[in-house]
Amino acid sequence: MEFKLDWNDSAKKTVVAFANSGGGLIEIGVDDDGSVMGVADVDGCMLRAMQSISNGISPDLARFVDIRPEECGGKMIVLVEVRPGVDRPYYLRDKGPRPAGVYVRLGAGSIPATEPAILEMLRGVPRFSFEEAACVDQDLTFGEASRVFGEADVPFGSRERRTLGLLNGDGLYTNLAWLLSDQCTTSVKAAVFEGTDKLTFASRQEFSGSLFAQFRGVAEYIGRFNSTRSTFDGSLQRHDERDYHPAVVREALLNMVVHRDYSFSGPALVSVFDDRMEFVNFGGLPRGMTKGDMMLGTSLQRNPRLAAVLYRLRWVEAYGTGIPKILDDYHDGPTQPTFEISDNAFKLVLPSHNPQARPLARENTTPLSSASAEASTPVLNRRTALRLAGRPEGTARSEVEQETGLTRAGAGKLLRSLLAEGLIEKHGSGRNTRYLRAVDGQHVEG
Repeated sequence: MEFKLDWNDSAKKTVVAFANSGGGLIEIGVDDDGSVMGVADVDGCMLRAMQSISNGISPDLARFVDIRPEECGGKMIVLVEVRPGVDRPYYLRDKGPRPAGVYVRLGAGSIPATEPAILEMLRGVPRFSFEEAACVDQDLTFGEASRVFGEADVPFGSRERRTLGLLNGDGLYTNLAWLLSDQCTTSVKAAVFEGTDKLTFASRQEFSGSLFAQFRGVAEYIGRFNSTRSTFDGSLQRHDERDYHPAVVREALLNMVVHRDYSFSGPALVSVFDDRMEFVNFGGLPRGMTKGDMMLGTSLQRNPRLAAVLYRLRWVEAYGTGIPKILDDYHDGPTQPTFEISDNAFKLVLPSHNPQARPLARENTTPLSSASAEASTPVLNRRTALRLAGRPEGTARSEVEQETGLTRAGAGKLLRSLLAEGLIEKHGSGRNTRYLRAVDGQHVEG
């Protein structure tokens, strides 16, 4: 803890030292001896502190700082709580990552870091995993997460939250909990463009909140522009082809969620063009992993606890299978997916299977209802569901959802329709429910 009568440059050095060390609390409006003097202009003090931290410290530290007013002894003070950062060394922007700009905490003082200490920070693995660090915001709710766990029939009580890593040893919510909470402020910006460049928007939308809500929202949004093209062969047999196979889009989105570096505050980007779909994510490859390793299907998790949660929910089948699945989908295609990797960003480009035809662009940016989106390819979806149900083991709703690209509600509606028509039969209940092709069904479809 450190006391400051007002916000000044020495307070900024203290923030850097706390971020590079074990965190700490600055009380502004308190004398060195602990006497509460108060702050005359609380809002102005908070604004100065926020701007000073945002503009004067690198890398971005805003995620790990909480600035708030508090009454103490009948007077108002300002608290600046700093959590340990995960991208050390943090430094004063005008000084750079050298001893004059990098500070660490030693006892009750903030001192310049030595060059060997700075090099060790640059080389070493951060002591504090972003997932495991205590979250600044402890007022979290889990409405969307509870629904997702309920749908998967997986318990989500306090014991499970602790086991999964949402609560630390002190009973505080971790950043993993924040990512799954309704209060999560990370976001994904999705946009559809006319043509093959970013000159003209056809539609755009931003998604925030729980990562579960972001994933489902983005998947449904870009699914509206994943058109189905029909061709006929020499025997007049029709062949339907999606611009992008739903299972591949799902893998790309899951990879974006699991491997993103959430210590960066900028949004992830999904862009749909006439000839391709692009996914841009913060965070290059995890330390120690090469592009060649990734292409072979090896997996080094940046967010292992988040990956474990998705695995437990059966959103992912196995670690390291996403990239091979994507490559396999294009193995005999004229154009292959491309991967562009920098130190702090990752870009995946999926070529369209129908590059000669434009996506079905919408009139404006107002999202279509899910019912409208799901009505775009009803015949193909019915055939897909019936094909899956015709297997000896039948199918589950989740398999229909994955193969067709429909939402959970849309897949359920499709199965109920086929049940009502007598084309399929329902066996089992709960998570063991399977749907099989009816033996006496009168209709014959693809």
